[in-house]
Amino acid sequence: MTAPARVLVVDDSPTMRGLITAVLNSDPEVRVIGQAGDAMEARAAIKQLNPDVVTLDIEMPNMNGLEFLEKIMRLRPMPVIMVSTMTHHGANASLAALEIGAFDCVGKPGPGEPRPFGDLAEKVKAAARSLHRRTLAPAVSVSPATEYRVGRKVVAIGSSTGGVEALIAVLQKFPQNCPPTVITQHMPSTFTKSFAERLNRICAPVVQEATDGARLEIGKIYLAPGGERHLQVVNPSAPCCRLVEKDPVNGHRPSVDVLFDSVAELAGRNAVGVILTGMGRDGASGLLRMRSAGARTIGQNEKTCVVYGMPRVAHEIGAVEQQLPLNAIGEEVLRLTAARKEGTE
Repeated sequence: MTAPARVLVVDDSPTMRGLITAVLNSDPEVRVIGQAGDAMEARAAIKQLNPDVVTLDIEMPNMNGLEFLEKIMRLRPMPVIMVSTMTHHGANASLAALEIGAFDCVGKPGPGEPRPFGDLAEKVKAAARSLHRRTLAPAVSVSPATEYRVGRKVVAIGSSTGGVEALIAVLQKFPQNCPPTVITQHMPSTFTKSFAERLNRICAPVVQEATDGARLEIGKIYLAPGGERHLQVVNPSAPCCRLVEKDPVNGHRPSVDVLFDSVAELAGRNAVGVILTGMGRDGASGLLRMRSAGARTIGQNEKTCVVYGMPRVAHEIGAVEQQLPLNAIGEEVLRLTAARKEGTE
């Protein structure tokens, strides 16, 4: 039997510490070994208890969670799951934490929420299993290759846990005239707008939250909004985004499988599919349908994944044409989508 994941809970609220502890201890594969009310207590507890995973409140007195996270990642790297309020400010702070190197973020529950921290235990177990690697991209945009001439392909990308860092690393390689790119990243609704704005600031192309009916255009990247709808691409004569109200798929809404299925139907061989780090299997079947339709497909390799879940399943079922380290994926997408010298693909 595998030993339970050992967790330190850090939050300035005794009530929140108690709730998180109760949720985690209800899973036999997780054990809370300590609690701390601020960064000073947490630092001492980390030294004494050597936890596998830390849950860390973003808003704390004296030293906030982001400042403490930076110290952890610099001095004693370990998987950290941030606990944030589900507000615009909390979303921005959570995205900053993910870029610093946090494993994942969860939102604090609202009043009367039936299953507070519903998937926290699963995330803790995934964090404990991971060999957490920081794959940070530069803080400012680099100048992508100016020789790139875009062809006629559409790019579809799916990601989950670890996807913020991974997407930044990939998209910062894209030039201003990148192929139309659609992305489903598992993320709460309050996060996706802030994340799209962040990507738009640091990447050469235009990055925006997808809206229903938005035309797919060269030089634009469309991020599925979190929440109640799935992102699809439709209309072969004038490809555009469609936001569809359907049940969750693989436990997710938006789902990577729904996006990839639509790209397989719309674009066939004129597409490139990419599956990045993430828990579970969402996107694997859709990527297989893309490959079967003639698309080129890429999976992030195990060594550079925060969680080798989605790419692993995709590889095992034959959906992945080639596995690559994260720092090579952006360039390979550009190679596969570039116009050929004798014309466009």
